[in-house]
Amino acid sequence: MASKNLALALACLTFNASVFAQGFGDSQQVEEWKFNLSDEITVETLDTRDSSWRDVIVPHDWSVEYPASPDKASATGYLPGGIGWYTTELEIPVQNEGKRFYLYFEGVYNRSEVFVNGASVGYRPNGYVSFMYDVTQHVNAGESNQVTVRVDHSLSADSRWYTGSGIYRPVHLVTANQIHLDLWGVHYWAEMEKSGDAALFVDTQIRNHAAQFSNASKNTTLTLVHKLKDASGALVDSVSVDLATQNQSTLKERLQFAVKAPLLWSPKSPTLYELETTLFEGEEAIDSTSTRVGFRSLTFDPNKGFALNGEWMKIKGVCLHHDAGILGAAVPKIVWRERLKTLKEIGVNGIRMSHNPQATDLYDLCDEMGFLVMDEPFDEWEYPKKKWIEGWNKGEPGFQGASDFFHEWGERDLESVVKRDRNHPSVIMWSIGNEVDYPNDPYSHPVLDEEGIDQQHTSGYKKDQPPAERLGAIAHRLAAVVREHDTSRPVTAALAGPVMSNETAYPDALDVVGYNYTEIRYEQDHKTYPKRVLYGSETRHGLPEWKAVTDNDYIFGQFIWTGFDYLGEAGAWPSRGFTSGMVDLANKIKPRGYFRKALWSNEPVAYLGTYLHREDRPAWRTVYGTQSWNYEDGQQVTVVCYTNGDTAELRLNGKKVGERKNYNPETGVIEWDLAYQPGELEVIAYRNGMRIATDAIWTDGEASTLQAEPVAMKLDSKYDIVPINVSVTDSKNRLVYGSEHQITCTVHGPGDLIGLENASRDASENHRDNIAPPDQGKLVAYIRATADSGEIKVEFSAEGLETAVVTLPINSSH
Repeated sequence: MASKNLALALACLTFNASVFAQGFGDSQQVEEWKFNLSDEITVETLDTRDSSWRDVIVPHDWSVEYPASPDKASATGYLPGGIGWYTTELEIPVQNEGKRFYLYFEGVYNRSEVFVNGASVGYRPNGYVSFMYDVTQHVNAGESNQVTVRVDHSLSADSRWYTGSGIYRPVHLVTANQIHLDLWGVHYWAEMEKSGDAALFVDTQIRNHAAQFSNASKNTTLTLVHKLKDASGALVDSVSVDLATQNQSTLKERLQFAVKAPLLWSPKSPTLYELETTLFEGEEAIDSTSTRVGFRSLTFDPNKGFALNGEWMKIKGVCLHHDAGILGAAVPKIVWRERLKTLKEIGVNGIRMSHNPQATDLYDLCDEMGFLVMDEPFDEWEYPKKKWIEGWNKGEPGFQGASDFFHEWGERDLESVVKRDRNHPSVIMWSIGNEVDYPNDPYSHPVLDEEGIDQQHTSGYKKDQPPAERLGAIAHRLAAVVREHDTSRPVTAALAGPVMSNETAYPDALDVVGYNYTEIRYEQDHKTYPKRVLYGSETRHGLPEWKAVTDNDYIFGQFIWTGFDYLGEAGAWPSRGFTSGMVDLANKIKPRGYFRKALWSNEPVAYLGTYLHREDRPAWRTVYGTQSWNYEDGQQVTVVCYTNGDTAELRLNGKKVGERKNYNPETGVIEWDLAYQPGELEVIAYRNGMRIATDAIWTDGEASTLQAEPVAMKLDSKYDIVPINVSVTDSKNRLVYGSEHQITCTVHGPGDLIGLENASRDASENHRDNIAPPDQGKLVAYIRATADSGEIKVEFSAEGLETAVVTLPINSSH
């Protein structure tokens, strides 16, 4: 992609019929495993009769199951790593003899080696990429086959945030014919025409393992058929082609559709089509898959910013890590769906996958729900960054990381990411790195000694550090990998040190350049590099950072750090993790999330918050107003309203407090100072004199009842998970914000409690037992089915409160 003024068009697809993205054949999820955390086991000595082995369900993250300890790394949230072993038995039906068999792993953290019947079939050090092994020569149909996975996370502080440990994403056994569609072998893109029509191109790669057999036909004829259907299932168009294998092991074919005025994919209307792909040998269908298609065009311009489908817009984005509190890194799709609903409520339209490829489920949901995604595989390249190995801010930082395998695996890992994710309409940019140019961690440059430079984290030139010039060559090499496999999206990166990087060839390797926390450089660099497309790849929550976007057409958006609180990157013990999110670990919107909602949402917004009055009133404090109205009589309280109205008035116990106040464009907040009185406080927001929204808070009443609302009314199958939202209320059915009751969860029937998440920041607490206090009157329980059918009764109780009971049938629709 040579031009910096990019006009890009794309039709993207995600695999639907197969359980995993761009799959083939028949896929069976492998869920039941035995697990042992031990560095003394070998494949030869493995004996699951030992009581130290326990049954686990994959996806499984072992780190989050063990107690936190202050001697562990703060980066991990003080949770352990280690070496873990997984083993399971695969029963392959005798009638499948002659087929091909594959094991597909969506993600294993990290440095994993897979053995089948004692033989090593592959090693993959990267803990985030998806990978597959052909195990055909190692399994026996009609017999039980042992699969063992060794996971080496003994370098537990190899990341600046919580990674999790183990087989934390699904595993699939794939059974296929000797001739089949290749993994990630279907690639789609579109060229949009001014008329509104589209040319949809389909690249397909086929594997022909029959070619290796001496008795195979020298020229087998195959037929490849693609059918495009709209959202209603009506046929839009179909194309087909006959292929002669000529004993080739790999076949590639490009076909084209003419699509008349397709409905376009966007965050407002994420329209998806369906592509059915079938491979025939004679009259027999030997492989098939179904793929969702989203048509949309992308335009990146150095002066106008970003346009989707020809409409100039701002990206209102957040950065996301991949954990979800007590679930660790093993996050089910239903939890991601609820989290994305919350981000939608705030007004978010963009997500940065920081700083690694995430679960396929998340990309699928972004396609369905309409989010613009920046995909990003690396936080480090050839050198590790500094990390606190034991505790926080003690001694000298260490240098554990993933850099030791970057030169051998980096380009292959990046290729895997692009091939796996390129068929998602939600993905609009490929990032090749996050803050690899962090000044002096590790790279340095003489420019850092210059006075008056506008650069974060400057501590002068360190001549003994690696020279920053190395960045350019690596960036060009990585960008070339991306462009080899997808030219429909720009290559980007998140620069922490643009002053230093501007002295290198690094920015020139990129089509779009992201700046982290360096808004002060926007105007200067826009003038100095007029062809550079700029945006805030990582920013703070403040109003000035958003004004830097809205006040400059050439800045197309921002990705705020972060959308959700996350484990790891913690402070001093017993800090559990980083709390910069708009939303906490229990999926509750925080005050700063409501502040952002007032800036970003298209719906009328009024949020009422409070905090004890301070004379100095620091600017950051204004976006921390909590929804508590529990103070001592006469205490001075600052009341804040976050709204997209232009005025607001306050009422205390039905009486107006002072005059209606104007929105303050300098702070984004309307404020009052008043003496506390118990009762109900209400705010009314207006726009152009018309009432648009209200919000109210109240002094806590006496807690009387527990209420429980499941996210879904049933569990679809064994090992399915459902979150239940629990709240403490008074006799008027109002939330008791300050409740400190200890809530006990008891599960009856074929189900388990995974844990209770109350968004506590304390790592020393047991977050996976069945007793926890609420936070702001709320918590979340995660329930997992342990059978294919039956009924689970979940009971929530607390001393002095009316019990709540939820009944969840399993697989009731079947």
